[in-house]
Formats: sequence, C-alpha cells, structure tokens
Amino acid sequence: MLDAKFVRENPEAIRAAMLSRSSSWNVDDFLLLDQQRRALIVQLEDLQARRNAASKHIGDLMREGDHAATEAAKAEVARLKVDIAAIDAEKVTLDRQVTDLLVTAPNLPDASVPAGASEDDNPEIKRWGTPRDFAAEGFAPQAHWDLGPALGIVDFERAVKLAESRFVLLGGAGAALERALINFMLDVHLDAGYKEWWPPVLANSDTLFGTGNLPKFEDDLYKTQTESDANTDLEGGVTAGRLYLTPTAEATLTNIHRGEVLEAKTLPRYYTAYTPCFREEAGSAGRDTRGMIRVHQFDKVELVKLTTPESSFDELEKMTLQAESVLELLGLPYRRIELCTGDLGFAAAKTNDIEVWLPSYSDYKEISSCSNCGDFQARRANLKYRDPQNFKGSRFLHTLNGSGLAVGRCFAAILENYQNADGTVTVPEVLRPYLRGIEIIAPE
Repeated sequence: MLDAKFVRENPEAIRAAMLSRSSSWNVDDFLLLDQQRRALIVQLEDLQARRNAASKHIGDLMREGDHAATEAAKAEVARLKVDIAAIDAEKVTLDRQVTDLLVTAPNLPDASVPAGASEDDNPEIKRWGTPRDFAAEGFAPQAHWDLGPALGIVDFERAVKLAESRFVLLGGAGAALERALINFMLDVHLDAGYKEWWPPVLANSDTLFGTGNLPKFEDDLYKTQTESDANTDLEGGVTAGRLYLTPTAEATLTNIHRGEVLEAKTLPRYYTAYTPCFREEAGSAGRDTRGMIRVHQFDKVELVKLTTPESSFDELEKMTLQAESVLELLGLPYRRIELCTGDLGFAAAKTNDIEVWLPSYSDYKEISSCSNCGDFQARRANLKYRDPQNFKGSRFLHTLNGSGLAVGRCFAAILENYQNADGTVTVPEVLRPYLRGIEIIAPE
C-alpha cells in the first residue's frame, strides 16, 4: 500500500508513475476524498474543543448559582455532542472510502525500472545454456503434453474426470519426478541459508490483503464458504472469516511476522516453502490451454526475504541468482528479462523474470518472477523493524519474493529438453539420487 502522506505531497510523481504502469488509478480521486476527510477532521476538532470549553464553563456557572445559564450551557453541550457524532460518522465513512481507494493503487516502479508499455518492451538481461538442436540429432521433439501421456506418467483426461480441465494427474515416474524436483529445490535453497517452513494451504483475508492479492485479485482465488460470508471487513469489502486456497506461498511466508516488529540484527531473513498453489486463472481463456504451463493447481517452491530498505536491491539480485542456480544445476537453458514499468505486477517495485527454454514453443516461458516490493506489502501487513543504533522507533521493512521454482513448468521443461529419439527421457544427474537412481524414464 502506498503511503498516504507521500501521495498527498507528491501528486505529480504519482500521476507519472501510474501513467508509466498503464494504470487507471486516479490520484485526483484520492486527493478529493482526502481533502474532504481532512476538512472533517478540522471541523471535528473544532466541535470537540467547543464542547470541552462549554463543559468546563458549566462548572463555573453552577458555582455562580446561575441556573438558567447552566441549563443553556448543558443544552449547548448536548447539541454539540449530536453534531460531533454526526461528523464522526461521516468521517468514518470517508476514512473507509480513502482506504478502499488507496489499497487499489499499485506499487510505484523503482527509478531503475525500464520504461515500457507491455511485455514486448522487457529488455533481456542475460542467457544461459544453449537449446538443443534436435534437427541435427535427426528427430523432431515432442511437446510435453504428448510425451508425458505416451510415457504413461501424465494423464490429462483422467484429471478432467477427477476435477475439471486445467488440472493434471501424475502417475508412476511422473509423480516421483514431481516429488524429486520439490525436494531437490528445497535442498538447494536450504544449502544457501534459507529457512524452510510448512505453512497452511488455506489463508485468511488478512494474509492475502497483506501481500496485495486482496481485494484486487479476488476473482483469481479459490475460496471457501463460511457462516460469516455475510460479514465484511474494512479492506475493500473483502469477506471476513472466509478462507482461501493459497495462490502462492509468498502470501503465507510474507505474513508470518504480520503485525510484529523485528530486530535489525536478525535481518535479512531468508524463507522458503513448498506448497500446492491454486488459481482460478480468471481472464486467461485461450492462453496456454495445453499441457502444464497454465493450470489451476500447481506445485511451487517459493522464496521470500525480509530485509532493510538499504539492502533490498542487493538481496533481489541474490534471490534471482539463487533461482537461476536451480536451472543451471538441472542443465536447462534459460534467459533473464527485466520487467518494464507497464508489465510490473501489482505489488512489485522491480521484477526480474526467469524464462526456461521449451522446444514445444520454440521460445522461452516464464518459470520464476523475483520481485522487490519495497515497503508496499509491509505497510499492508504492518511489518516493521527496529534499529536503536541508527534511528528511534520502528520503520517498515522491505519484502521480496520469487519462485524457486514453479515445479510443473520445470517438469515440462525436463521432459522436452531431455527427451530422446526413442521416446524416453533422460533424468538429469542431480535428480537421480531423488529418484532411487533412475536414469531413464521409459514408457510403462
């Protein structure tokens, strides 16, 4: 969430930032509501001062024995109380309107983010690895959505029977490969100093509000029904008491310390977790409908960092390199791109995307986004730190998150990049210990 004081004092900077992000959020709407709210506060304080003065004067009149004046003063106090209650109720309404508007504003791009309108303007930062030349090897590669079923390790049709479209059923070596990837990724991150968590797969509205998933992305979330669905909280009308299937462990990991004040000497904190993730994928009709690239349920190993503002961009680079190291260990070609202003996610101030090479697309596809959110999420989740040696009180810390990696997309990349002419798939060496020594996945 943006700082209301900063928005109030820097409207032109906010207007320019929203334009660069191609966001329709209107700073003038905020300024108008905020001005009305601040005028009410002045009016309320004036009425309260008059009430206090009149109440004090009543005692003086009573001591003087002026009964008529005393009664008149009491009537004035009673009238002021009614006026105060009315103004206070109006202020509560305006407070909510200001908050509801402010929480829909996206984060401000960092000054280092390249300008651009869409993903077409994202600059490529680097490439690693060389895609295989299957033509030189004498065969045409299969897409993972054909190769997986042929091997008997992926079943899309039965997944539809069990759930609906855009779900995946893995069996045999497919299930084992998925589990192997999860454990391998966690081990890589634990070796790098991350602390592993096993968070709930359900998250409440406060948790998802803290990371910016609510209220803006309500339609993308799978949600439970509860008896309290008729009640609403103050965050954009989001239903209080309702639980949501987590869209990413970013939400739960970032909110572990919600409402707490951490000590600077304990920062940065590196957290990782595996969770299944659930997304409705609202508005994605027609996009990557085949295979395992865009599905409603997928596995992901997430990385989250809690840092001081001074170190957050250095930590973003380290996080990106950490995610890239997984692909390098697996021998999968990838590239890194930096998102331009018009392609940034809602909560991000700066993002590096990592894209893995997929022969079925003859292109790179996103497998990780590593983002520095600045203090945007920390303001929503009330995440602070104290550093008595450098400043008084407490300040908002910075939060970072990244996929380390999206397991299903990594699964698909292994099938496609490690396939052989006879329809088998060679298991990357680093995964073989997790697969009981299996070196080749062959048709069952």
